[in-house]
Amino acid sequence: MPRDGITPAQIPGPPAEGGVEAIVEAGGLHNYQLRLHAEYGPVVRFPLPGADLAVSVADPLLLEATAKINKRPEKLFEFLTPLQESGNLQTIPADEHVPWRKVMLSVLAGRPSHEAHFARFTELTTEMADRWAGLASPVELQKDLSELSLRMICEYALGSGLESEESAGRVVSAFEDLLTEYLGRLYQLETPGTEEERAARAEEALTYLRATVDQVIAAHAEREGDAEADRSDLVAALAASGESPARIRDTVLMTLLAAHHTTGVAISWTLYLLARHPDVAKRAADEVDVVLGDRAVPEYGDLKRLTYLDMVLREAMRLYPPGPYGAREATEDLVLGEYTVPAGTTIFYPFWAVHMNPDYWPDPEVFDPDRFTPEASAGRPRFAYIPFGLGPRSCEGAGLAMVEAELVLSTLLKRFDFQLASEQTIQPIERFVLWAAEDIRMNLTPRSQG
Repeated sequence: MPRDGITPAQIPGPPAEGGVEAIVEAGGLHNYQLRLHAEYGPVVRFPLPGADLAVSVADPLLLEATAKINKRPEKLFEFLTPLQESGNLQTIPADEHVPWRKVMLSVLAGRPSHEAHFARFTELTTEMADRWAGLASPVELQKDLSELSLRMICEYALGSGLESEESAGRVVSAFEDLLTEYLGRLYQLETPGTEEERAARAEEALTYLRATVDQVIAAHAEREGDAEADRSDLVAALAASGESPARIRDTVLMTLLAAHHTTGVAISWTLYLLARHPDVAKRAADEVDVVLGDRAVPEYGDLKRLTYLDMVLREAMRLYPPGPYGAREATEDLVLGEYTVPAGTTIFYPFWAVHMNPDYWPDPEVFDPDRFTPEASAGRPRFAYIPFGLGPRSCEGAGLAMVEAELVLSTLLKRFDFQLASEQTIQPIERFVLWAAEDIRMNLTPRSQG
């Protein structure tokens, strides 16, 4: 029973009827959350498709009470189940999740892993920049940068098992086919072909990807027990941990899914904001020039010296968090301020609403990277900024994503000035990540290096 006699009905919120219609009318769940919290306060009860009861929490101090929850609501992640054979990795029980996450973090969060793949990430970034340099028309940031981030994570997770550049391209193509079908179903998007044709194409892509990962696992068999390899190689670490082949396959596929659009759109929104704020762009480019000198690309050790660029990226992800929300399921009654939320309730994390909370972010709509100086950050609650989620189900690849993003941004800012193409409207929408509805078209000008 709820403690103190307080029931969920006493949490403020909109009528239970018309939830889906209200979300659509608001332009998506992210905008809907901003409206709800502006009207009802930091804790809001609202109807959420796929959940009987959802309570959204936009105050970082109240989020503390939810930080240890290690359970996601199964209904909200059902759409991923067909992609996995070893149980839905987004919702596996805590006793399975904890050791699995430990292995993931041992690689994804480690410097040896980042350094081992940095040179290849740099090559891929340079190839894209060279292609951009030859274009006369505006570039489509999110299209190209999402493809780049997918190529990076494919190389990261599968690189030593990919036989050629052609193999890498086929993996990228197969994964795009898979995403197109499953995200199309989730968001009811119009996609080419009949339902049967799309389903067959997605099944063929999934079969190919699973077979490719099996080949990678086989290629790692001789390296089993190599501790140094385990620290930098995701598949080797999973194999050495005793994970089943199906769990390894599923883990690699989920890593590709999680890392595909997120890093690319984060870089895109950062360049969009820099194009709108030339003073900030100049300061960031000047820092890149100082740190890189005459070099066209950074070395891994340079990233820690790009302190202002790091603040720019963090502020961009505050304004446009790549994943706009997360969710947990309360495993026991929770006290959130004056309210008690019963076990079984879906706890909704509206990242965007948290990042726009004026109590912790004055003038929250203003783009100001100096919010992330050490002095400004010192007095801020730890959950005031949660672009990668929070608690034991937060993003294992956060550190890798920051390395990739800062590498790409520093390389591009060294080479180009960015100006928004005319006659376009930039409208954020959610498509698994916070996407620009019609992409972001940008004109590039080669920078004068003096």
